[in-house]
Amino acid sequence: MTSKKDNPQQEPEQSSVPAADSSMQTSAHDANGAKAANADGEAAAAKPADSETSVTEKQAKRGVKLGTIAIVLAILFGGGLTLHSQQQQAQYQAQIKALQTELAQTRASIDQKLADAKQQAVEHANEVTHRAEVVLTQQQKTIESLQVAVADMKGRRPNDWLLAEADYLVKLAGRKLFLEHDVESATQLMESADQRIAALNDPSLTPLRKAMANDITKLKTIPLLDRDGLVLRLISLQQQVDHLPLANAILPHAAEQQPPTVSQDINNWQQNLMTSLKDFADNFITFRTRDGNVVPLLSPEQHFYLKENLKAKLETAIKAVYAENQEMYTTALSTAAQWSGSFFNLDDSQVTAFSSTLEQLGKQKVQVEYPVKLETQKQLSDVISERLRRSISSMTTEEK
Repeated sequence: MTSKKDNPQQEPEQSSVPAADSSMQTSAHDANGAKAANADGEAAAAKPADSETSVTEKQAKRGVKLGTIAIVLAILFGGGLTLHSQQQQAQYQAQIKALQTELAQTRASIDQKLADAKQQAVEHANEVTHRAEVVLTQQQKTIESLQVAVADMKGRRPNDWLLAEADYLVKLAGRKLFLEHDVESATQLMESADQRIAALNDPSLTPLRKAMANDITKLKTIPLLDRDGLVLRLISLQQQVDHLPLANAILPHAAEQQPPTVSQDINNWQQNLMTSLKDFADNFITFRTRDGNVVPLLSPEQHFYLKENLKAKLETAIKAVYAENQEMYTTALSTAAQWSGSFFNLDDSQVTAFSSTLEQLGKQKVQVEYPVKLETQKQLSDVISERLRRSISSMTTEEK
């Protein structure tokens, strides 16, 4: 495969190939005419020799062309194969990547499923463990309660019932004292509990009886407050409010005037005459002057509001009795007493009794200081627990 510049001699040969082909065709068409017209033997012998040479060259050139075509085809075929192999390789790489991605996803899914399964297994194991612990705890408590019951039934003595009754009475006394503020009932309950402890005749319970005596002494020193009686008296005062007479208009006191006197001097006859005339006129018309503020009468509407407010103050005092609020109780009754002295007729005996009762009730103490706790409760609980523990210990020793 050389170019025309590298091999200039081949250009006439290439151009002679078609000329040779055309001369062969001309000789084929004019063969018969050449035989008839030209008899020259030398000319006829020279033409076949030239045609053979051109055929040989033509075949050589065709071989070169075929080789060139074969090379080109081989190159094209090799390039196609290379391109095809590259495309297949790219496809294989894409498939490999897809398989790797799918494998990674599958692996991640498997790992997630394994983690979920592991978590579920751990949770299930924890739940089973917790249930087992709860069951064991319940069984342990049941065993302990059965042991306590057996020890209680086995080692109990008849006198222990008296100790249990004393514990119940002491707890009930505490409730009466701290919740209901019933000092009298609490004292009686503590005395009954002391009688139960005394019936045991146990010298080891002497500290307990000492604490119980201290509690009873504290309860007896607390002043007893008759709340029901105090409340009933306040209610009675409420019912009297509507029947109390109201005061009239309050006038200031008139100034004292000295009556005019007639002098014994005759020279004062004019003044004596005027004095006599004035004294005679005073028997018909009297003029009096008063200095000060005049309190007018209340209107009927104000009468109603006054009585209702007074009842409300007494109701506040009743609530203060139950709440044991000394300040509120004293303030309510002092205000009621002030209104009674200002707006009701103090000359009436009923108003006087009402006001005196308010002053007397206002001095009453409604707030009482109670003890914070009873010493007997803790000591009695400790004694019962100690005796029960000893019973359980003795039972356990016997079982061994």
